[in-house]
Amino acid sequence: MPVLVVVLSLVVGGGLLAREVYRAPEVRLDTVLGLPASSARPLGEQPGPGTVELTPDAAQHPQHDVVERLLQTYFDAINTRDYDQWKVTVTRDRIQAKPRPAWLNDYKTTKDGSILVYRIDAVAEADMRVLLGFTSTQDASDAPDELPGASCVHWRLSLPLTKESGNWKVDTVAGYAPPEVDAC
Repeated sequence: MPVLVVVLSLVVGGGLLAREVYRAPEVRLDTVLGLPASSARPLGEQPGPGTVELTPDAAQHPQHDVVERLLQTYFDAINTRDYDQWKVTVTRDRIQAKPRPAWLNDYKTTKDGSILVYRIDAVAEADMRVLLGFTSTQDASDAPDELPGASCVHWRLSLPLTKESGNWKVDTVAGYAPPEVDAC
């Protein structure tokens, strides 16, 4: 009988411990949205709001707040043509690859919106990949190489984030799968 009590106690204790360890993190409902409605927007309403939003899957990631703040600052910098603010959000390699004159030229007419983080994946302790989609509008003459002449583009890509000097930063995209693009 004493053995049965000990075994039963261990099973119950193990079950309670496992429940705590594998419990899903709490999700703030104010950051969770469904799928984007950007493709249903009329062209005149593109690119949509500039607020970074999360799917329920992305909101489950323990670093979702950090990712959301980082990407909000990143997209705000692009939308306001603030190179110095953009530099705070990206790695040194990315800054070297895109000096101020090139950056200002590349984003001179860009406006990004309908920004949705679909998924956040930890790759290593200091590396994450963020699957996101957004819409950009720009003068047709400033269209991306992937869609020459397009004034509105839906982007879907995997954005690498890396910890640099203790802070999460958007890393260079070179070497990763190319973005998926569609004209609006």
